Amino acid sequence: MPRIPVSTGVELNYETAGDGDPLLMIMGTSGAIPLWGELASRLAETHRVITFDNRGLGGSDRGAGPISVGSMAADTSALLDALEIPRAHVLGWSLGSAVAQEMALTRPEQVASAVLLCTWGRCDGFQRSVLSALRLPYVHRDMESALATSGLAFSPQLLDHPDFAAMLEPMLPAFPQNEAQMQVTVEQWDADLVHDTLDRLGGITAPTLVLVGEQDLLTPPWQSRAVADAIPGATFELVGGPGSSHGMHIERPDDISKLVTGFLGGQRV
Repeated sequence: MPRIPVSTGVELNYETAGDGDPLLMIMGTSGAIPLWGELASRLAETHRVITFDNRGLGGSDRGAGPISVGSMAADTSALLDALEIPRAHVLGWSLGSAVAQEMALTRPEQVASAVLLCTWGRCDGFQRSVLSALRLPYVHRDMESALATSGLAFSPQLLDHPDFAAMLEPMLPAFPQNEAQMQVTVEQWDADLVHDTLDRLGGITAPTLVLVGEQDLLTPPWQSRAVADAIPGATFELVGGPGSSHGMHIERPDDISKLVTGFLGGQRV
């Protein structure tokens, strides 16, 4: 996979696939490119899809300085510049959706449209409790517990599937692989917890789709609904039924890709 410099001492690992209008996909907390599952390849049937590892994870450098939603938005913007893509559709999942919000607010010229997959504008008490619990194993460098608690991102149906462990195994390389990457993940959880754009979301001018599943425990539906309500003209889609978890793009890639391509079909870069 190629790497490209985005700032002093930082090269990001990235992949491109497909043709058409560019679609940049921003990964969520603790994840690397393989955690997109089949969604990226489905979307590459209609768009030029760019996926990448956020700094300090996967094959990307950590570099210096703090990790925050703002710094990740700067990295993402710089990646588009380095790839000579002046404007793209932007899809962010979880923490990636917070980064997409920040890009749409501070770099609107780069964002043709935004897809916010499993998003929120400000933590409430319930969400803060869930994210704090998920953060703790990384603080103690306990990867076994981190993987166990990551089950909160999936549906009861998948967790009870007899082949769940075998299904998860190919995605293990997408999770932190060493102590340095676990520390980066702690910093990402901290960024999640302090993310707060709710009072600024009215400034987003890009056409926006907000997608969330009814089984999502990490970014509960009411949180995504509040984001959609705050963005002028945003479209809100609540995905119901089995597999409508925080990781619904992994569990139900067909449904999610159809909703995304249906929305993007009406947008142009």
